[in-house]
Amino acid sequence: MCGVIGVFGHKEAAKIAYFGLYALQHRGQESAGIVASNGKVVHEHRALGLVADVFDEAILNQLPGHIAVGHVRYSTTGSTTVKNAQPFCVTHGKQTFALAHNGNLVNAHILRAELEKQGSLFQTTMDSEVIVHLLAKALRKGLIEAIKETMQIIEGAYSIVLLAQNKLIAFRDPYGFRPLALGMLNGGYIVASETCAFDLVQAQYLRDVRPGEILLIDENGLTSYQAVEQERLAHCIFEFIYFARPDSYIFGENVYAFRKRLGFQLAEECTLDTDFVMPFPDSGNYAAIGYAQKAGLPFEMGVIRNHYVGRTFIQPSQSMRDFSVRVKLNPVKEILRGKRVAVVDDSLVRGTTSRTRIRAIKEAGAYEINMLISCPPIKFPCFYGIDFPSRGELIAAKHSVEEIRRYLELDLLHYLSLDGLLKAGQGNRKRFCLACFTGEYPVAVQNALCKEIFEEAS
Repeated sequence: MCGVIGVFGHKEAAKIAYFGLYALQHRGQESAGIVASNGKVVHEHRALGLVADVFDEAILNQLPGHIAVGHVRYSTTGSTTVKNAQPFCVTHGKQTFALAHNGNLVNAHILRAELEKQGSLFQTTMDSEVIVHLLAKALRKGLIEAIKETMQIIEGAYSIVLLAQNKLIAFRDPYGFRPLALGMLNGGYIVASETCAFDLVQAQYLRDVRPGEILLIDENGLTSYQAVEQERLAHCIFEFIYFARPDSYIFGENVYAFRKRLGFQLAEECTLDTDFVMPFPDSGNYAAIGYAQKAGLPFEMGVIRNHYVGRTFIQPSQSMRDFSVRVKLNPVKEILRGKRVAVVDDSLVRGTTSRTRIRAIKEAGAYEINMLISCPPIKFPCFYGIDFPSRGELIAAKHSVEEIRRYLELDLLHYLSLDGLLKAGQGNRKRFCLACFTGEYPVAVQNALCKEIFEEAS
């Protein structure tokens, strides 16, 4: 996933970027970085860890300038090392560029091989570095033309902020897979993955960066270029289901309201005779509220979350996920003992996390456990920036709903139907990328990559 931010026209741009990244911390916990410029000199700081651990007042004071770009990383390509932390900073000729990328290129491995044959030297294993090399090759045509040419070559998901010495540029893939919003702050501009970053620094949301658009922000103000015409929209539906913060507006909609509608649709599809509705916090909270309200059932917090533990889904190893599950949620025995409960969660990916949680509820004394999932079964890998890259990791790819129910030791398991999901999203199937549910990919994946990843399920 990752979170990106760009700031232009604020005398302490790095500090604004820091607070924006703090609000975007849910989008990546592996590393954080900020690059700042006064228009002539560029300073950078990147490290592994959370935003508050990577930066302090002294470090931010060493990042002067009115322009800054920042990044929090959640790896889908490239290992978790400092060299893969972003923004990715390079000097070409007499100019310094810093790029922060959210998304995943599906043809990066092919482009990288071609660039290496032509003599390009790579410092990282990230697909983001491919973009920088392509830009450098075309810079003789001017920066905007170089970006346009690069956007014609790269395929997949990308929401990007780019610092180019005295300019800030934002550009987005023509399908609009990942969110990217534009705001205004004290006469300057701010670009971020989600509007929750604007709220923290009291910036005004203006609009989204349009799919296929390039925004150039410099001393002359804001200039827009439509670099690639969109064929269709393919907003990632999983942003609404899980990733984005509930107080954000993404793709023109409030996330909280969308998740409540998912709960309404669950209640339309599956009515239960149960004592109360409870979520697995925090990801199931808002669908559970919607379900309880629509079904006319009491809402309780049957498990309590330790908020000092990170999100389990985006941590890279299974051993870390299992440990976090045990530390993260603690059942309230007095509420659960002898009760029939309806547990609502946003999704089932691997199933291991949910199994541990359900056993904990059962051990706390729950008499009957029914589980409602506010999206359809995830059966196919994502090539656009979500960390379930092979079918072998997806429990629904190989098992029926009944088999999953037995594995999880549930009395009932119900997934929201695809039709129900689309109704919650105002019924427009062509607006979203649904590939993780249907296997229908908006951008074709290169055969070699596709074969390698799909074969892991065999």
